Amino acid sequence: MDFIKKNLSGILVCFIIAVPAWLLGKAFPVIGGPVIAILAGMLITLIWTDKGKAEAGIKWTSKIILQTAVVLLGFGMNLGVIMKTGKQSLPIIICTISTSLIIAWLLRRIINVPSNTAILVGVGSSICGGSAIAATAPVIDADDTEVAQAISVIFFFNVIAAVLFPVLGHVLGFNTTSGSSFGLFAGTAINDTSSVTAAASTWDSMWNLGNETLNNAVTVKLTRTLAIIPITLVLSLIHAKSASVNGEKAGNFSIKRAFPMFILYFIIAAIITTACMSMGISADVFAPLKELSKFFIIMAMAAIGLNSNVIKLIKSGGKPLLLGASCWIGITIVSLTMQHIMHLW
Repeated sequence: MDFIKKNLSGILVCFIIAVPAWLLGKAFPVIGGPVIAILAGMLITLIWTDKGKAEAGIKWTSKIILQTAVVLLGFGMNLGVIMKTGKQSLPIIICTISTSLIIAWLLRRIINVPSNTAILVGVGSSICGGSAIAATAPVIDADDTEVAQAISVIFFFNVIAAVLFPVLGHVLGFNTTSGSSFGLFAGTAINDTSSVTAAASTWDSMWNLGNETLNNAVTVKLTRTLAIIPITLVLSLIHAKSASVNGEKAGNFSIKRAFPMFILYFIIAAIITTACMSMGISADVFAPLKELSKFFIIMAMAAIGLNSNVIKLIKSGGKPLLLGASCWIGITIVSLTMQHIMHLW
């Protein structure tokens, strides 16, 4: 009862924002529900400055609901199928992820981007946009303003990629009789799943390829998404070790405490999915959980938007935008170069 009294009003506010954002996201998939929700929250908080009793529930939603959403992402991920299909793309995925993280690390020092923002933009660019940011934020104790900033940067380049990549693919001479090469390009070089889907679907429509490009791109993207597990674990260990060195909980550092439990639950969910599919159970069984995960991410983004300082976000947005552009361009160049070297394009 104490939990309900303390958090219910804030959770309800996030839910009320999330429902129309979820519906609008389905109508405009290039933008997506999470971005609509975070923008709505940011606009509302300009007027609603004193949240009173709702504040606790909003903060709870931005953390716990976010972690729950990441766990639910594990359902529907067949590790066996993803790894089998992703073998071809794995060298490219490793190189693009490494490129983005190295660029983020270098520019953090060169142009003095705040550490958490650089990590979130780097991880969001290299792995899977909003989902990677959602998984990483609680691990490094990023605040809502930093999360909102990273989401905004990723969204900006997602929209550009969704529109530009099919045109770029045609100009560069990608195979128009098969969707495999462009699907590999979209799956490794575009940040967020929604924009990967939009670009791949456009390519299929341009060249009458059915769903060939889309299926290939999404499979590559899911393979890339698996990088959430090792990267968040490493970041968790580094963050906890740093806290120990700086005197925060000094002498109490341990792998057990540092390991983010929601990542373990994510792995368990993926293992359960893989086991069920190996017994002939259809992936459709997990569709409601995947949909719930998407809705929870939208709820969490609404909470993050409500907790964000929009004025501060705008004033400090130049450097993160430059960082995001550098990561995105680096990933695109590396993806194209690797495909050319491996004779996949």
